[in-house]
Amino acid sequence: MDWQVFWTQIALADLKQVHDYIARDSPFYAAAFVAKVRKSAASLRKMPRRCRITPEFNHPSVRDMIIGRYRLIFRVEGKRVFILAFIHGARDIDKTWEDEKRLDPRP
Repeated sequence: MDWQVFWTQIALADLKQVHDYIARDSPFYAAAFVAKVRKSAASLRKMPRRCRITPEFNHPSVRDMIIGRYRLIFRVEGKRVFILAFIHGARDIDKTWEDEKRLDPRP
């Protein structure tokens, strides 16, 4: 049985922000990149624990996948995967979580 993958509203907003940024130069590449991200996220239906534990949260249920220069951060709960964020790899995750008052992803 496959895991179910769910996007949180904040993660969708992150993805839209990246799309809009890329689209300023190229709507085509923005759409292609979003398609790549969605396909990568969908691949979490199979073996989501193959991805590394996110060092900033250091909890086995919180993991991330590198996609280009970005990190797709997600939590695994039973047979469900929740996409929590899509953030540029150069950003300070702890600061982002604090500044944007995001909920602690650890159960």
